[in-house]
Order: sequence, then structure tokens, then C-alpha cells
Amino acid sequence: MSSTSHLRLEALWSPEGSERGEIEITLHNLSELDLTRATLVYTALSRFEHGANVENAVFLTREANYHEFALPKGATLTPGESWTFSCTQLVYPGRHRGDGPKSAWMKLPDGSTLPIAIGELLQKRPTGSRELRDLSGAGDAPFAMLPWPSDVEITGAHDEAPTFLVAADDMELEDKRQFAAIAALANRLFFTDEPLFRIARRPGSVAVSIVRDADMGAEAYKLEFTEKQVKLCAGDNDGIRWGLISLGQLLRGAKTEPDLHVFPAGGTISDAPRYSWRGMHLDVSRQYYPMERVSTFVDILAWNKINRFHWHLTDDEGWRIEIKAFPELVEVGAYMGEGLPLVPQLGGHAARSGGYYTQQATKTLIDQALSLGVVIVPEIDIPGHCTAVLKALPNLTDRGDNSAAYSVQGYRNNGLNPGLDATYAFLETMLGEVADLFPSKWIHVGGDEVAHDSWMASTAAKELMQREGLENTPQMQAYLLRRVQDLLSAKGKITAGWEEVAHGQGIDPSKALLVAWTKPEVGVELARQGYDVVMAPGQAYYLDMVQAEGWNEPGLSWAGTVPPKLCYEYEAVGEFPEDLQHKLLGIQGCIWSENLVSVKMFNHLVFPRLSAIAESAWTQGDRKEWSRFARLMTQMPEV
Repeated sequence: MSSTSHLRLEALWSPEGSERGEIEITLHNLSELDLTRATLVYTALSRFEHGANVENAVFLTREANYHEFALPKGATLTPGESWTFSCTQLVYPGRHRGDGPKSAWMKLPDGSTLPIAIGELLQKRPTGSRELRDLSGAGDAPFAMLPWPSDVEITGAHDEAPTFLVAADDMELEDKRQFAAIAALANRLFFTDEPLFRIARRPGSVAVSIVRDADMGAEAYKLEFTEKQVKLCAGDNDGIRWGLISLGQLLRGAKTEPDLHVFPAGGTISDAPRYSWRGMHLDVSRQYYPMERVSTFVDILAWNKINRFHWHLTDDEGWRIEIKAFPELVEVGAYMGEGLPLVPQLGGHAARSGGYYTQQATKTLIDQALSLGVVIVPEIDIPGHCTAVLKALPNLTDRGDNSAAYSVQGYRNNGLNPGLDATYAFLETMLGEVADLFPSKWIHVGGDEVAHDSWMASTAAKELMQREGLENTPQMQAYLLRRVQDLLSAKGKITAGWEEVAHGQGIDPSKALLVAWTKPEVGVELARQGYDVVMAPGQAYYLDMVQAEGWNEPGLSWAGTVPPKLCYEYEAVGEFPEDLQHKLLGIQGCIWSENLVSVKMFNHLVFPRLSAIAESAWTQGDRKEWSRFARLMTQMPEV
């Protein structure tokens, strides 16, 4: 039996006791050890308030989601005993099973640790609710294609699905390379299936010819079907890629579900995207994903015709991209562990864990993405969300600042100080490397959730405020971001950020793109201020939100409940008056990783909502149909 199974932590939540309810923690000592002098550590989103009164425990410390407790004086925890303590002073009430402890261990007097098995948060008085996300309503779909195309006129179908799609004999070399790239993509995503594409002709195959038409719009394509051949017309490489992916989807659907889907043998499919920005964000700071998983994620985006990968590379919990000028960022800032500068958070354990992406590996990923029509937009989150930076580079801290500004995630003084010259020297060098590494014309600089009253007690910041006529934290942030915008403009880059970048008189809208996330109305207001806007409201497009109301549905719920049907049917453009719609570049889903501690949890929360957003980004609103989507989404890949 593993050592993990000898200790078990169980948690109960009750709505009674205070306005945020009460949490009760029980540790069962099933080992043969006397743990009386040990301390308990766990990580949880259901945080205790600093200085909270805890019944039957000594609350030693909390750093964000990291909690540490000791037994009361005179209490024991010998083999076979259990220890229960409770608290009503919580930062947030319990809403779902994932709000409880995510990892736990005991710290022994000799400095060693023992892992603890945990159970998800239970209700003290269960309501009995077990709501499953609603995926009902599946309708007919004569062929498998997602996102759904602009115009379909199919006049015939194969009685039996073709064996392969093959390259026509007269296909140009560059187009054969595109063909081979999509063949490799399909093989990676569906490696247990029979291949969909072949370069060489085979019996029962349909040949694909490619014709370039300069009059067709960006990313547009047209498929013309006959019994033996498909002609793909497109004006650019992106259109060719999307057309080939559509053919792969059509063939795979006809092969895997022949009773539902056919492969066309006559007629046409004409298609073009609704928005130029069809995005998906992934947070790799809260949970580190090996490059192999990130690479698979990029493949999935391409198969869904998503063309922007917003890569959230840095946050309080970890710095994930190699910066050669500052090796400390990954040596210190990429790893958590007991006794390290970054203590474990959100499922982290006592042992050192984490990781980062080398610049060479990142270049390989960038090449992969570009070959599939996906632009990687890196995010370096500043000036808030910088605990990992400040732990790695303590010279960026004003030693005279003894304030206690806490971020919404519970981090103290986690912002880069706008009053320090060292801040700008760091930003210029670091962002210079990022701009040189990523060919994307956008660099996302975060700008969100800076703690209220940050830097107000800093001597350096006070001097800056007096010198520049600044009055508060938002104005200091705007001052810093305007300087960052100048740095990026000199590199030929557009500054992207979250909606808060507009606070404190903001940055130059003509050289910026902002992502609206807190509520839909914000996007309209940003457009009125002159910003190009991408809509990612949490109420529809945050894929870490729960999909049903029941207690047992995992996820967060600060933005409400986001079932797949709501995610699919929401229309971002409906928030915009006609005279501002030109400022809406597109839409984007966001995958925040606080709860995504396993592949199983990732797939449950992300899919099929990722494909729902993909179709909303590609397909015109009057062409969307939930029942058809519900039938087709089972054809789409998961991680």
C-alpha cells in the first residue's frame, strides 16, 4: 500500500455559520506514525481569511491558496486518530465540489513530508442535486463538418465512403506540402484511425486538385465535388488549409458514422470565416502542461479552424518561457515546492514541480502552428500577477514598501513597481526577447487585476506620482503600460491586453487590441474609446466555468453557469451597435487552469465548448443550429 493511502483529508461545507458558510476539515491518520508534532498543509480555492479564527487548530500561515495548520496545544494525532477543525471566516463560499482542497501533505519535524490523499469538497447536508450538463437535442447532420460552412449545395453522395483523399497528379509542390501537413495533422489527432490522406493514388480514392483564385477573400475556399475528384479553390494558404481540413472532417465522418454522414459526390461547399480573430486562450502558469500537450492543443485548434492561440505564459504561480537575459525567471520562477521561493498552489505538492518552455522548443511550436494557420499570441502578464517575477528578481521590489495590497487571488504586493527604473530596464530587455521570438504582430501584456492601492506606500512610486501628476494605482499602471506600448511599437508590435489596460486613461487605442472579459457591455465601451476589441465574456466564453448548477459539477462559477448550449448560442455581435461593429475583430474562449488538475478534468470542462466557440467565430449567426452541432461535436478531438 502506498504512503498516500495512509493519510486522508476530507472536507465538508455548510451554508450555515456565516454569510460565506463554514468549512470543516478532517484528517484521518491511518498510518503507524505519531503525527502530533507535524503540521498540515493543503492548497485550496476555498481560502481562509488572513488571521481567521479556526476552531480546534492553530492557523499558522496562508500564502494565496497555500494553508498551514498545527494541532492545538496538548492535542494528539496518533495512529488511528482523526483531527477535525473548522472555520467560518472564508474568502468565498463553497459552490461546487472543486472549491475544496486540491492537494495536501504533512510537514514532519525533521523537514520531510508525507503526502495525503484528498476527497473533493462535500456538502455537510447534501441537497441531492446531481445536474449533468445538457447535451441533448442532437439533430440530423447529413455530413460531418464543423464549423458549419457558409453555403452548401450537395447534389450527390458516395454510397460508401472513399478509402483515402489523394493528391491529384498535377498538384503543385507547395500545395502538396500543404496536403502533407494536413495529412500529418489528421494522423496525429486520430492516430488509431485509418489514415484519411495519401499522397499516392490508391483504389477507391478521391483525388484532390487545388486551384488558386486571387479574387477569393482571405481564408475563403470552395469545394467542388464529383464522383472521382474534388476541386479545392482558395485565394491563400489559409483557405487551402481550411478546405483540406474540411475534406478530412467529411471523410472521417462518413467512415466512422456511415449511418449518419455521407461523403459528397456532387455539388459545392463555399465557405469563409465570420471573424478574422477566432481565438482560444490557455493558461499554462497555474498548471504546467508539457510541450507535447501544448502541441496537441494547437493541432486541435487548427482542426476547429481557430486561428489565434493566446498563450498565457506567466502569472503569480509560474513563469513558463525562457528569457536568456534573465535565467532566474525559469530557474526560480518556473518551479514550486515546499521550502522554495514559490510555495505550492492549486494542486501542487510538497515535492518540486513545474517547468518551462525553452526558446528552441517554442520556435518548433511556432513553426507547427504557422504551418496550420494558427498564430501564437504570447501573454506576459504585467504589471500585476507577477509574484513569480518578483521571487526570481527581488531587485524589482521597493524595499521601502511595507504595504499589504492583496490581489483577488490572495497574493500580496504582486505588481511590478512603476516607480523603479529597474522595472523598465527589465521590461525592455525581456519584452525585446519575447518580440524577437514570436512572429505574432500582437504581444499581450495582461494588465488585469492589479491589486487595489498597489504601490501607494512605495517611496519610488510616490516620487513618480508627484513628478508625473498621477493620483492612484490605475493611473500608475497606465503610465507603465504606455511606456511598454512605446517599447513594443518600436519592435513593430501591437499591444494587446485585457480590458483593464484602458483604465487610468489607458494607452493609445490606435496601436492596441483589448480583450473584454468581465461582462459584455465592457466590449462596447472599449470600442467607443477607439480600441479594437476581442470579446471573451466570462458569462459565455470562460471554459473554467461550471456547465450546470449542481454541487457535483466541477468548475468555477463567479461568472455564472455556462452550459454548452449557452456558450454556442451567445452572439457577441449582438452587444454592439451597428456603427461600432467594425471594431469587433472577433471572439475568444479562455481556459484558466486553477481547476484543471488532470487530463480528465481538462476534457470535461473544455470540450465541446471549445468547438462551440469555434463555430460561433467562423459561422454566421443565421447559419448556426444547436441540434446539428450537438450531433457533430462527437466527431471533434480531445486532448
